[in-house]
Formats: sequence, structure tokens, C-alpha cells
Amino acid sequence: MKRKIVEIDETKCTGCGLCANACHEGAIAMIDGKAKLVKDDYCDGMGDCLPECPAGAIRIVEREAAAYDENAVQERKAAKMQEQMKAGGLTLHPEGRTPAGGCPGKAMRTFNRTGGPGAVPAVADTEVGPPDSRLPIPHSQLAQWPCQIRLVPVKAPFFQGAKLLIAADCTAYAYANFHQEFMRGKVTIVGCPKLDPVDYSEKLTEILRENDIKSLTIVRMEVPCCGGLEMAAKKALQTSGKFILWQVVTLSLDGKILDS
Repeated sequence: MKRKIVEIDETKCTGCGLCANACHEGAIAMIDGKAKLVKDDYCDGMGDCLPECPAGAIRIVEREAAAYDENAVQERKAAKMQEQMKAGGLTLHPEGRTPAGGCPGKAMRTFNRTGGPGAVPAVADTEVGPPDSRLPIPHSQLAQWPCQIRLVPVKAPFFQGAKLLIAADCTAYAYANFHQEFMRGKVTIVGCPKLDPVDYSEKLTEILRENDIKSLTIVRMEVPCCGGLEMAAKKALQTSGKFILWQVVTLSLDGKILDS
């Protein structure tokens, strides 16, 4: 049949991966550093990927193509989820639960960073360096575990009444005082749209919808692929149906705050 479908110009593609993140059907995948249409019947021809491409490498054309197959798309999504969970040492039960004895990395923990019995102080007593330049070693401000967007439970108790920080993986390495300035007093979840072949917006929407989130801060790097995290968070805000105070902070590659 002749229908509308996306066409990708690989000579223009920069490999940022934003189109793959924007495609909810999983029709686009990053292969050898380039965006490619995986299969015609995965593409619905709606073009959600077009506005996300900073290089103008995608367009909608009309050509002979297999009909869009929603069942095939759902099967592909389920298979991809199984692969991701298997890679993490998990097994997805038919009812969608992770069995007891699964990956220890998903076991929830919270840390007392606010004072009281068992609290971890904001600054340690130990010091390092030469006597004339010793500085206190700041403690971690991570309030909970897990912190990866892919691993964190949607209805974790630590989300209730939380100030939520959604941060790109690289931000804590680029900005020296990240824990004290951004993480302190917040629940932090992290991810990388370049490395994780998932659409963060769906899970982030559920987190915002199912919990009493007080505020949202998004911290990203200046690189284009990091925009996928910002767009996923903004989409989640829009689709959650809630009004939540939010802000975006962009960091430069050399560790400076560019805007907020």
C-alpha cells in the first residue's frame, strides 16, 4: 500500500538519538551511530520525530510501505523490555512484578540527610591534603536508592512530598559541587537518553501522576543529545495533568552553569 512514512537522510544525521527517543513506536533505532527506520510497519507516519531532529535529517514521504501494525509494535516493546531487564539480572513475571531474589540494585533504601538519629552529617570530620590546604570532605546528598530512572519504582514512598531532581548522568561529574547545590534536600533520579534505549517520558509521567511531587528541577548538559532528557521531563509535566513548579538548569562541558 502507498502511505506516509518517515525517511531519514543518514548523511545529515548527527547521531544525537533524539528522534529515537521521540518515537513511541520504536520504529527508529540508533545503528552504527546513525538513526535508521527499523521496519516500515513500526512507523505510523505521524512524524513525532521530525521536530526533535536538530539537523533536519527526517522528513515524511509517501511511498509503498507495509501497513502500520500496532500489534507488532507492542510485541517489539515487550521484547525490548525483557531484554533490558535480562541485562540487569531481572525477570519480568507475566503479572509485571519483579520476583523476590531479583536484582539487589532495585531494592529500595532511604538515607537520613536531614538530621536526627542515624543522620549522615553534611560534612565529614576527616580532612585530606597538605596541612595548609586541608578541606572538609562533603558527604553524599543522595537521599534514596535506586536512583536510575529505569530502575526506580513509580510509587516509591520517598517520592511522596518530594522535591524531585531529574539529572543527566554526566552532570554530577561536570559540576564539582553538584551534591550540595542541586541534590541536597531532593530526591534524585538520573538517566542518559543517549545510552538508554527507552522513552523516559512515559515513566516520568507516571511518577508525577502517582505521587505528591512538590517541585521539579531538571539538570542537563549543553550537548544536544541531553535535550532528550529535558524534553521527556517537560512532556511528562504536560501529560501528568498536574501543576508543578519546575526549572531547567544547563551546565557547560567545563562545569559552569549556563542558564536556569
